Amino acid sequence: MTALRIRIEAVDLPGRTHPVPISRNGPEEPREIHVAVQRRSRPGEVLDPHPGDAESATWTLECTATTTPTGTDVQGPYVQDRLGRRFVYLSWGTVDEEGVFSMFRRAKLMLDMVPADVLAEAAREGVLVARLGLTDPQGGPLCARVVPPHITWTAERDTCAPPVVARDA
Repeated sequence: MTALRIRIEAVDLPGRTHPVPISRNGPEEPREIHVAVQRRSRPGEVLDPHPGDAESATWTLECTATTTPTGTDVQGPYVQDRLGRRFVYLSWGTVDEEGVFSMFRRAKLMLDMVPADVLAEAAREGVLVARLGLTDPQGGPLCARVVPPHITWTAERDTCAPPVVARDA
């Protein structure tokens, strides 16, 4: 098991206001929206919400990578696991006056769609980078499964990790 960071670099956010349902079956009204990374199994707990009109948004997730006979398995507090498929949720929501985030839509960044060689290199180098735009073709917040070519995955050297010091036995 090795330390791995997933860095999500997002651009082209859809704007701060977007029609959001007031209730499940109710009418929509324009609301201020934000985007954040959802913690595994805790939809109400999100990491670093960014306003929908930000120039860009970046999140760095601390994870682990384990080499298995079938590839590289990634786990961490923000990595979801449904039916053996790993992914990261980007949740869209509103933030009220008290700072409470209420999710209304989310996008799945599918880790099983990362090319195997890129994921293996990221496990060696320390950082898996996802780059994507967050506006859908209709001008709203991107949602549903996000797969290439709408997202690119690369491996980068972890320049934040402490240097490895060799010790004599």
